[in-house]
Amino acid sequence: MMPHVMLIGGEDHHLRIPFILALRRCGYRVTAVGSGDPTPFSRAQIDFRPFRFDRFVSPRADMDALRTLPRLLAEVQPDIAQSFDLKPNLLLPLAARATPGIQVIRTINGLNFIYSSRSPLALAARPVYRILHRLAARSIAATVFQNSDDLSFFRRHGMLGRGDAVVIPGSGVDIRGFEQAANAGSSPKELRETLGVSDEPIVMTVSRMTRHKGILTLLKAAATVHAARPNVRFLLVGPRESEGPLAVTQAELDRHQPYVKAVGPRSDIPSMLRIANVFAFPTEFREGIPRALMEAALAKLPIVTTDMPGCRDVINDQWNGYLVPPHSPKALASKILDLLDNREMAQVLGGRASDTIKQKFSLDHIVAHHTSLYSKLLNGRFEHQQKIHA
Repeated sequence: MMPHVMLIGGEDHHLRIPFILALRRCGYRVTAVGSGDPTPFSRAQIDFRPFRFDRFVSPRADMDALRTLPRLLAEVQPDIAQSFDLKPNLLLPLAARATPGIQVIRTINGLNFIYSSRSPLALAARPVYRILHRLAARSIAATVFQNSDDLSFFRRHGMLGRGDAVVIPGSGVDIRGFEQAANAGSSPKELRETLGVSDEPIVMTVSRMTRHKGILTLLKAAATVHAARPNVRFLLVGPRESEGPLAVTQAELDRHQPYVKAVGPRSDIPSMLRIANVFAFPTEFREGIPRALMEAALAKLPIVTTDMPGCRDVINDQWNGYLVPPHSPKALASKILDLLDNREMAQVLGGRASDTIKQKFSLDHIVAHHTSLYSKLLNGRFEHQQKIHA
């Protein structure tokens, strides 16, 4: 009988579809549970169950989600339930107590703004979330960390629990699928014409348009780059209106017209990356392993990103890209200009970045780590059941 895995995530859960399909090829039955659009899962013929929760602070929504999740677990009856993102990582272990026998895995894909920001709200929330993580840890079989910095953080603050703790770098990049999507999309010429950027050099980011992703820092850097190279255009790809109080405002973006253009979320990222000359990822978050950074590296783009957990797992400073301090528009602008001015070095760094992804972050590599963990947990449960019935 196929082991049954239930994967629970947020509105961007569809980005894990290649991971889900790879698990199925390895002999697992998979049910996806998430708060996003079910259409991509339907197209891929993946069993999908809607699960609504609020990404932001909302006690009422959290209580509703906590009532819904045990019903989903009882209905699906998975052997393993694995969560991604902050809220599911707290809700799933608590909900699973009502359905014994399920092996629960929480996936720490970054530590979000609560652990990254110095704002009064974030500082006040930290003790609460540490307590919640400690409570959740009592009901888990394993915690998957996407980088070793986060593992050290959890260990230091007593949030690990008794389950296994392993580092698996992200959900992987489907290298073949990425290349096929890039070739199937619009040509660079067509995209440039559609976006109105003709032959100008392009600096691109793919990110949520929030303050904690460093977008205000990028805008300040863009102004500096514009003063030195007026023909350079910045393309900001990603959602803004869905980002609540953390979002940059339209007025903040408008101050940097015409050299900054926010194009909103796109479904053709592999094709979009082909028109960029430099990729900037100025996050101020403690990231897991940023998918946008991996895809930009796979596209052989020269990269400037911040010296933050997750980012420095992908980029080795001056070897396959540049790391700059967070909150530093001057340093960010300087490295962007270096890459625009030295195209030979930019090409070398981009090539090395692509090799890094293929060697360390490929989908096959990541899936092998997960299936090894699943087998260990399921075999351990089987042995435990044998002892009980002996």
